[in-house]
Amino acid sequence: MSPLRDLGLGIRFAAAGGREGWIRTTLTALGVGLGVALLLAASSVPHLLEQRAARDGARREVAVSRNATVPRTDSTVLRADATTEYRGREVGGHLMRAEGSQPVLPPGVRHFPAPGTMVVSPALKELLASPEGRLLRPRLPYAISGTIGAEGLASPRELHFYAGSDTLTPAGGGHRLAGYGAGTPDDPLPPVLFLLVLVICVVLLVPVGIFIATAVRFGGERRDRRLAALRLVGADIRSTRLIAAGEALFGSLLGLLAGAAFFLVGRRFVGHVEVWGHSAFPSDLAPAFWLTALVAVAVPLSAVVVTLAAMRSVAVEPLGVVRGSRSRRRRLWWRLLLPALGLAVLWRADRSGEFTPVDPYPIAGGAVLVLSGLALLLPWLVEACVGRLGRGPLPWQLAVRSLQLNSGAASRAVSGVTVAVAGAVALQMLFAAVSADFDRMTGQDPSRAQFTTFSENVTGDAATRTIEEFRATRGVQAVIGTVEVYVTRPGKYEGDIRPTTSLTVGDCATLREIARIGSCREGDAFVVHPRNDKEMTAWMDRTARKGKEVDISTSAEPGGGKSMRWTLPADARTVVSRPDPMGEDHWGIMATAGAVDPGTLPGATVQAQIRVDESVPDVSEYVRNTAARIDPGMRVSSLRSVERDRQYASVQTGLRVGATLTLLLIAASMLVSQLEQMRERRRLLSVLVAFGTRRATLGWSVLWQTAVPVLIGLTVAVAGGLGLGAVMVRLVAKRVTDWWLFLPMAGAGAALIVLVTLVSLPLLWRLMRPDGLRTE
Repeated sequence: MSPLRDLGLGIRFAAAGGREGWIRTTLTALGVGLGVALLLAASSVPHLLEQRAARDGARREVAVSRNATVPRTDSTVLRADATTEYRGREVGGHLMRAEGSQPVLPPGVRHFPAPGTMVVSPALKELLASPEGRLLRPRLPYAISGTIGAEGLASPRELHFYAGSDTLTPAGGGHRLAGYGAGTPDDPLPPVLFLLVLVICVVLLVPVGIFIATAVRFGGERRDRRLAALRLVGADIRSTRLIAAGEALFGSLLGLLAGAAFFLVGRRFVGHVEVWGHSAFPSDLAPAFWLTALVAVAVPLSAVVVTLAAMRSVAVEPLGVVRGSRSRRRRLWWRLLLPALGLAVLWRADRSGEFTPVDPYPIAGGAVLVLSGLALLLPWLVEACVGRLGRGPLPWQLAVRSLQLNSGAASRAVSGVTVAVAGAVALQMLFAAVSADFDRMTGQDPSRAQFTTFSENVTGDAATRTIEEFRATRGVQAVIGTVEVYVTRPGKYEGDIRPTTSLTVGDCATLREIARIGSCREGDAFVVHPRNDKEMTAWMDRTARKGKEVDISTSAEPGGGKSMRWTLPADARTVVSRPDPMGEDHWGIMATAGAVDPGTLPGATVQAQIRVDESVPDVSEYVRNTAARIDPGMRVSSLRSVERDRQYASVQTGLRVGATLTLLLIAASMLVSQLEQMRERRRLLSVLVAFGTRRATLGWSVLWQTAVPVLIGLTVAVAGGLGLGAVMVRLVAKRVTDWWLFLPMAGAGAALIVLVTLVSLPLLWRLMRPDGLRTE
């Protein structure tokens, strides 16, 4: 028989092998299909990122200015940033005012929003209409006049709006906008982040490939018994191997079709799913042609290769399959070569510096070799360990004996989890080692205040009302609120720069937060010097003269704008500044309201730093609602002691999304593998039940039969992950900061196995029936 005819015969057996053949083929196709679907999704990532960048660039603003550098035309627009945050999610938006009859429109917007109306993204419209958006509605008191199209959104679940205004002016915070489409390429990833992305891709995709290789071996025992019958009618060993490869080829081809179907169907619903705050449009998930072709060729080819390799360890004879007798032990030496070679490649790879380009090939190749080597090492370890297990309760004996007879299927079932956990441990070590490089200490103190506000529009008497409104907000414990204006020395002066300093007005509690004033009562005033800055102290003392007048004016030019004079009390004490919760120093003249009425200060602005009771539910939303009521363009920022680099945070989010999808695939694939193993043991289970074995005993035996390989697999994963992580950390010229990062990963892997085992128990009870003894 020719090889092609043997392969065709195997395909015919898989397609017309009766009920048992179709069940086996369906399980193989399901397992392969799950892996193919994830591979197609992964191959869509470049197109997804490209489309998101294109949409983001299309809505970037052209020529934004508050002055005459952008001339007013019939199409220019005044806009002010009105971005806010709601329950941890950013709500992007702008206030807009047309300056002519043909205002430029943002991408995805058909009609310019009239004053008092807004156009919103579909997700924001849905949120505002739901009970979940109850506290957001007061912040956006505009009528919805339309929705933003997909071309104007980064993702389908993005919260975004454009609101019309008839009061926005350049003096009130409006910036003139000439158009959209100033897309600029993002900064290239630093070499360390590129290395992280590269390792993430390897760690997430290698388990998928291992599972596909496992799926094509479903139903191996029944297939081998059928091949023994073919040997009896004259087929030789070479033909049986090719027939087995043909069956696997058919299952993998059906798996390709199933994976394409899973991908296409899942893509239709991807816009309604959000993972770690990220979503995608269905059109973004479009795999590159060459990657799709690579998957279409590699999956069937790997099915054939894996099957031929597996058949070399099985002796299919005319009178049966040599499995019942003790087979020769697996060899260790060649299984150690792969991870050792991978570690050697990584060790010899060039180290990555801050600006040194990364050569991706040795790093990706070394990581693949290490992870694949762990998967190959697992069967030997499982066989070696279960062979030494001793006596115990009846469920334990049943589990151990089953593992001793066929440990290969058990080790293949957990190999995906082993590789995934090992890769996750290495990644966590790498992230921990480089995280300090992408964290910036802000100097802010969140224990003194949790929020700070800024507005360009709140001036004069409104500044004092702003502080009172924040203090009256639900959940607010204290407000470090100051009314601030610049003052100058009146009269003639020498030089080109007019002596200037600031006048800050607040109550005693507020002034104690920004200066070391000691005792204080209403009516007091202070001259506050900066710490350890003699030059600045001398400059500010030219204006802050005790017993002398200062000039308070809305204009920097002498005699320009509204102005008033105020005399600095002669008994004002000289003190030193103190960093506020933002970590900033304030100096100049400070006074209580009893010394100068803040409502009379021309052009005064307000600064508020707010401390809240974080036990009050949604306290941050109450603060933001108050800010929006005072000034829709007021910015509210959270204080953080550490600020994370945006690109680093983006890579970390990508890891979370990819890891979540990979874990879901592994869970589904393990469930399919578990069901296939139970189906193979259906007759054995029926015999045991017929002889009086309790179902609880069989249930515990299945649990032990899963737990033992899992424990061994997690041990391999931890050891391999720590070794791979240590070498990766060396590549970035860092030191390992935490050797115990494997504990959460190992726990997640163990929990996943327990969950899959519990889900498979209903099928186990169903298989424990006498009709399982029936044969055809």
